Amino acid sequence: MDSFDYVIVGAGSAGSVLANRLTEDGTATVCLLEAGGSDLHPFIHIPAGFMKTMVDPAVNWLYDMEPSEWTGGRRIKAPRGKTLGGSSSINGHIYNRGQRMDFDGWAQRGNRGWGYADCLPYFRRCEKRIGDGDDTFRGRDGTLQVTDIDWRHPLCDAFIEGCTTLGIPRNPDYNGAIQEGVSYAQRTIAGGRRMSAARAFLRPAMGRKNLTVITHAHATSIMLEGRRAVGIRYNKGGRHGIPSEVRARREVILSGGTYNSPQLMQLSGIGPAGLLKSLGIPVRHELPGVGENLRDHYAPRFVARVKNSDTINEEARGLRLVGNVLKWMATRKGILSLSPTLVYCFWHSDEVARNSDVQFTFTPASYKEGVQSKLDDHPGMTVASWQQRPESKGYVRARNADPFEAPVIQPNYLAEEEDRQVLLKAMKLARRLLATEPLAPFYDFEEYPGAQVQSDDELLAAAKERGTTTFHPMGTCRMGPETDPTAVVDDQLRVRGMEGLRVVDASIMPTMLSANLNASVMMIADKASDMIRGRAALEPTILPD
Repeated sequence: MDSFDYVIVGAGSAGSVLANRLTEDGTATVCLLEAGGSDLHPFIHIPAGFMKTMVDPAVNWLYDMEPSEWTGGRRIKAPRGKTLGGSSSINGHIYNRGQRMDFDGWAQRGNRGWGYADCLPYFRRCEKRIGDGDDTFRGRDGTLQVTDIDWRHPLCDAFIEGCTTLGIPRNPDYNGAIQEGVSYAQRTIAGGRRMSAARAFLRPAMGRKNLTVITHAHATSIMLEGRRAVGIRYNKGGRHGIPSEVRARREVILSGGTYNSPQLMQLSGIGPAGLLKSLGIPVRHELPGVGENLRDHYAPRFVARVKNSDTINEEARGLRLVGNVLKWMATRKGILSLSPTLVYCFWHSDEVARNSDVQFTFTPASYKEGVQSKLDDHPGMTVASWQQRPESKGYVRARNADPFEAPVIQPNYLAEEEDRQVLLKAMKLARRLLATEPLAPFYDFEEYPGAQVQSDDELLAAAKERGTTTFHPMGTCRMGPETDPTAVVDDQLRVRGMEGLRVVDASIMPTMLSANLNASVMMIADKASDMIRGRAALEPTILPD
């Protein structure tokens, strides 16, 4: 049986960073297990290829969520990356860290060393910012290239100008001192190609002799000796593959993500005793919070028909698409070099509280029935709106004792009344943003939900009918102090009551960030790498008042 100092499960955003950092000084051996295959799939590297990878089982787990009241009984798709780079290889490329108060809230909950000033040095260490930004907040020497969208569209310009007419200011850097405002999005695209965590961190490390990467390695259980994790059992080649084992001399690190990390723990007998017993899994360590506290951003979308302007919908059809393909191949520019969302807007639902709790995205495109994989046949534009910090919590649970069965994912969107009220305010503002004077020359009519939808009940019915995930699940192995009965890991990301076992991915987030999560997952992994190696944390940033 092969043996390494560290065994990492999952080569996604966190696993890629960890594999790089833990092997960089040559003193430790690392084995990185990935259930998917290589990241050579061409649509991974073409930015607009997300429309294909979102539905491609070759690189995507293609999970489904459980139906619920506030999704109208629908099973919403829950795509997750299944390849080197994980979800950073199939996502929408957006780089968005969140607000200072998000991380300060983590520290205030008893998680030492996780305030914004503590996390910022790790954001900076990962990042190679290409473009403007205050170097107090932005990194210039990392390997993750973060760029500005270099493609302008009259609809985007009009939307941004329209925001200013409603009092929302332009913000040149929402990853800087202040998040609130509107601007073109920042993205992890460089040279017209996706900058995944695999490209930024894993690929540069794969030539090291002390790193072994095993693809098509589906983890089936954590090997335990008493309360100590000593390795991973996996099948090389999936369900019908070869049963294999790999041992960890120091630590097993779970970086499978918000859905897969808690499922693997439960399959290994670590989790809520009642659940494990009901599935016929022997309880090795009772830990009630494993799989609980799931949160995600839930977004309804307003769609308007466009006049007097072409949109991406037309550019992606027929001879125009052929021209755009040739343009990307020759110059790495054009619509194939774009992220799905072009403009980001951050604001608040309450003028008194002004707590930056809602987010809007805009794109000069629209999708059939709101599905982000098929463009409409006519010119359209879309505004999505969501609540930044939802209170509604769901869960992830192993469906049975079979490690090859997809987990049960129940996000319980909008279960809390507060979430519904904040979302209503966001939806009303989204409609106003589409109706501003700068957009008037291009605005034909509201296609969905339609002008006839006006009351609060009607708007919530529209959210129930077509709202969807924004692909930001977190919290199922929550970090917290001993006083938190649902905490799974401590502030060093060690699994409570266990030895040699950590979780390093979005599942450890105590509360939801006001952001897409990919940037923060890489920060978490970079910070965790110093903890694992026993190194002193980077000095907290001295922040301006």
